[in-house]
Amino acid sequence: MIKLCYSSLALCVLLFSCSPDLDIDPNSGSDSFSQMVSGGDWQLTYFWDSEKDESGHFRGYSFQFLSDHSIIAVKGTSKVNGHWTLVEDHSSDDSSRHLHFKIIFTAPPDFEELSEDWQVLRQGVNKIELIHVSGGNGGIDYLTFER
Repeated sequence: MIKLCYSSLALCVLLFSCSPDLDIDPNSGSDSFSQMVSGGDWQLTYFWDSEKDESGHFRGYSFQFLSDHSIIAVKGTSKVNGHWTLVEDHSSDDSSRHLHFKIIFTAPPDFEELSEDWQVLRQGVNKIELIHVSGGNGGIDYLTFER
């Protein structure tokens, strides 16, 4: 009986504990997200593009999401510029909302692949997890930035 109680307690702690990297509600609004994302350097740690892992194309790049909504990706002497915006999507009954993180790069081709309307799955001080579902072929892309 005591073993069962400890096992149940351990399971509850595991299920309901929060990761310190993902501790902000993704639906908390664009103001808190903007402040969080524009505060420092980020690394792209995971990019799944429909059928394969494309993360390696961005290894070594440091991304800065600036408060003027520009993006600067820097690796050594290489620099790539882009833009970002946030859009809050409210359901028709206004009971739920989704935060969309739009990323736009016009070149080079690897960075153009990041240009999507990403829905924020989870966000935190040190980690942002995003998803994009293609309207054309139904493919699912995942993107993660970490500090």
